[in-house]
Amino acid sequence: MSAVIKPTLPSLDSDYSLTQEQIQQYQRDGHILLRGVLSPEEVAAYRAVINEGVARLNWETRALDKRDTYGKAFLQIGNLSERAGEDAARFTLARRFAKIAADLMDAGGVRLYHDQALYKEVGGGHTPWHQDHHYWPLDTDQTITMWMPLVDASTAMGTMRFASGSHREGYLGDLPISDQSEETFRKFVVERGYPVVESGEMAAGDATFHSGWTLHGAPGNLTGPTREVMTVIYFADGASVSAPVNDAQENDRHTALGGLAPGELAASASNPLLYTRGE
Repeated sequence: MSAVIKPTLPSLDSDYSLTQEQIQQYQRDGHILLRGVLSPEEVAAYRAVINEGVARLNWETRALDKRDTYGKAFLQIGNLSERAGEDAARFTLARRFAKIAADLMDAGGVRLYHDQALYKEVGGGHTPWHQDHHYWPLDTDQTITMWMPLVDASTAMGTMRFASGSHREGYLGDLPISDQSEETFRKFVVERGYPVVESGEMAAGDATFHSGWTLHGAPGNLTGPTREVMTVIYFADGASVSAPVNDAQENDRHTALGGLAPGELAASASNPLLYTRGE
């Protein structure tokens, strides 16, 4: 029997050029949509790898109507770079993504926090308004999430919406993704007059980047296909672990930060330095 030859995955080390206007836009609004971060060929190659990992690691078997609001929002599979093999890790650890994150935050270097596949099933519910940084015990405001669809995605499939400028508010309370966060933050956005900006239709390989404090959410998936999205979270090199203020942060202290104690440098084996300016 002849050996199966595995195709070589494309390298993701080359630069994606940002303009100064794009960097200023991100720092002003707390989010930005970037087109063509991956080419069609690149995203197709890594989609196959990520889908295999998601299928193998997904534990959710309940029907949608048996889940709570969080469970209806998406299938969530974390740490694919550690759990799904070397090929998935090449996506998460890509220099191209890390450099974008560093440039947008004007950081000297960035480390990996963790990755997550967020697959919104057919009929999947809305993702309530929330702040990502609510879940992260990191003593820095320089955190950023890359959100990339692996398939062409319309607004009706559940692409992102942001409250522009809301990142300047910082921490807005212990509100995990829930019906309560949706109602509280929806009213907050209206009362403060923050414009709601939708990413709209996105091609596979486009990506949004948003600050950990930026209020955001997504509508439900009203279309036929699953909304396949991969996210990678980064933080500025030099950040420390903060004392967890909720159970989610205590869990992340172990699963994303290697069990480091509060006050220690956030640089566990799970948080490699992915890009340093001037390297």
